Parts: sequence; C-alpha cells; structure tokens
Amino acid sequence: MQLVEVEVMRLGLDRSTNSYVVILQEKGGARLLPIWIGQPEAESIVIEMNKLKRERPLTHDLCKNLIIGMGGTLRRVNITKVENRTFYAELHIARNSGAVHIDARPSDSIAIALRFEAPIFAQENLLTALLLEEGQTPPETLAEPSEEMSAEQLKEYLENLRPEDFGKFNM
Repeated sequence: MQLVEVEVMRLGLDRSTNSYVVILQEKGGARLLPIWIGQPEAESIVIEMNKLKRERPLTHDLCKNLIIGMGGTLRRVNITKVENRTFYAELHIARNSGAVHIDARPSDSIAIALRFEAPIFAQENLLTALLLEEGQTPPETLAEPSEEMSAEQLKEYLENLRPEDFGKFNM
C-alpha cells in the first residue's frame, strides 16, 4: 500500500449535491483527493483550521482529550480505501503500551488530525480518481462521461468552478 502525504487544501460546498467537500492535496504536488463530508464535520474542520475557540469542547476536541487522557498521541491518519463510494481511514495512535490503529471516517480523522497537527496520508491510487455520486452527472468540462476522472480532469474541473459553485464558510 503506497501512501502519499496530503494536506487540507480547501473546504467548500458542492452546489450540485448540496454537500460539503474537503479537498486534500498531495503535499508538494498537484494531485487532489475530494471527499464529501457532513456539515458537523465540515464545521469542526473549519473551526480548527481557523483556530476558533469554543466555550465547550466539540466532539473532535473530546476525541483529542480522550486520546491524551489515555496516554496516547495521534501519530498519523491514513485514508486507506474507498468501497461503494465510502471512504475508509485509520487513526494511528501511539501509547506507551504500543500502537493502536482505529477505524474511522476520513472526515472525523481529518478533524482530529488537525487538532493534533498530525500528518494525513492517502492511498496513492485515491489521488488519481474521483468517484461520482450515484445519479450525479459528470461535470460539463469532461470530454466523456465516465465513472472516474483522471487527476488532470479533476484539476481542470475544480479550476473551472465558479465562486457560486464552491461556497465559502461564514462563521
């Protein structure tokens, strides 16, 4: 399994599905990995990216506190695979008694990784394809409709999005 380090490039709203999407970019590279996520996870990621302080801990803050409270630290996050349009990730937690790998959703994993300033890695083959949601039509910028986009097609699609297609968070 070849893993590539990625970082959060952008977070926005996909108007075609009315879903939030986090765009991960290959660190030091141009390949991208979009992952559609829920609103609570998107808000948690934005809060941490902007270092906003909350009066009470959010769920991902609680996860960080639990990991630390149990004598652990988050070493890394691996986004390992996609099956049936569902992404899978693992939290790699180090403790005095050894390492533990915890199955988690990528959206939660990213939110927790940002809180620990831990690196995020993705399976290399995930950076080269965009799986379309069921019933979603391919973007107009594609030459031919297909179930997958190449990295170059994805980059072209994202570069041609209008501001109204890719919203910003206002908090």
